[in-house]
Amino acid sequence: MKCGLEIHVQLETDSKLFCDCHTNYQEAAANSNICYVCLNQPGAKPYPPNESAMNGAIKIALMLGCKIAENETYFMRKHYDYPDLSSGYQRTSIPIGYEGNLNGVRIREVHIEEDPGQYKPDTGVVDFNRSGIPLIEIVTEPDMKSPEEARNFLRELIRVLEYSGSARGEGTMRADVNISLEGGKRAEIKNVNSIRGAYKALKYEIVRQKNLIRRGVEIKQETRAFLESQMITVSMRLKEEADDYRYIPDPDLPPMMAEDEQIEGIREAMPEPPHIKAERFIDEYKIEEEYAKVMTSELALADAFEEIVKKVEPSFAAVWMRDELKRVLNYNKISFDESHIKTEDIVELLQMIKDKKITPKAAKKIIEKMPENNEHPSKIAENMGLIGVSDEESVMNAVKQAIDENPQAVSDYHEGKKSAMNFLIGQVMRLTRGKADPGETSKFLRDALAK
Repeated sequence: MKCGLEIHVQLETDSKLFCDCHTNYQEAAANSNICYVCLNQPGAKPYPPNESAMNGAIKIALMLGCKIAENETYFMRKHYDYPDLSSGYQRTSIPIGYEGNLNGVRIREVHIEEDPGQYKPDTGVVDFNRSGIPLIEIVTEPDMKSPEEARNFLRELIRVLEYSGSARGEGTMRADVNISLEGGKRAEIKNVNSIRGAYKALKYEIVRQKNLIRRGVEIKQETRAFLESQMITVSMRLKEEADDYRYIPDPDLPPMMAEDEQIEGIREAMPEPPHIKAERFIDEYKIEEEYAKVMTSELALADAFEEIVKKVEPSFAAVWMRDELKRVLNYNKISFDESHIKTEDIVELLQMIKDKKITPKAAKKIIEKMPENNEHPSKIAENMGLIGVSDEESVMNAVKQAIDENPQAVSDYHEGKKSAMNFLIGQVMRLTRGKADPGETSKFLRDALAK
């Protein structure tokens, strides 16, 4: 299998690409964020391209390791007939960036274009609020050899786009998925709007094309649609070639050129891309790849980690942030940035564990209370009665009580049932209000049960 992707994602701007209309098309009433320009009315001329959108496209291209076009960039008219395109053509630039790479997948080009309106075939109605919103299109080489590789690439790409701060992320993503099997021609699956959809479309196409090849049926080069409700693809039309779009330079828009000073300014201001940051974390902080990927899953979390490891041993911080902090964030369905957890509070919590002021079990309870909480971990621990670690005598007394009160668990332990030990440890932790060290508790229990 060979797979290449053409990914369209909206750029994060306040106004459209060629006019001043607002880009909040999802919040506005239908056909209210429009003007003569984005409706392409006769005599209406486009404004110069949105500077914020152009800079955002350059930033994303740089973050994908692309070279930036040294010659003039200009917009072409790409002609096709569809109800959501009032002009009968779409303005799309020639490549702004080219020859990039993301985790082994070559990026052929990055360019910018205008989004069309939203056509609803069931009602025959078009909402032109979206018409003219700037899009970035990222075109890969056919380097992916499985649906899993394509899914992993898209996940990594979305992380890069989120880091950039210049794109609206997966929620506005539309991908054209190109796939071919050995012995067959290429099929293009249009407008797949999620990572999961791209994965499912590829899985279906592999089965469909293999069945055709096995039966000796020729695979046509065609454009197909993905029906997400049924997880299947259906034929739309024979695949167009570039000539079918009748590209011509747009006479209403002047050529542009990115100056070296402009490019270097963007390069210096942009964040370190997540895939490069993860590699640096592995090398600099000596943490495992799995931990590095979680630490770099969002920019705010990565920045927090780098602040925390100035005061806490990196591997210790990585374990707690990956296992417990991410558990709490995922449960609450929030990002680290949305949690409003301060880096100094994480440092305080980890130091309390290190200094044995609290047990790891107590720390897990405290971290659950930290999102959107102005109190420091020490105060949370005090309010919950979790400060302090039980002394050896208190733990031994709790061990004796747990054994005396649970004869069935003791019998199960002697019969070799592992769950019995976990139950007895839990009872000791309950009796000590979570202040006993689990490792010491396990040792004391084994010693007591061996007598």
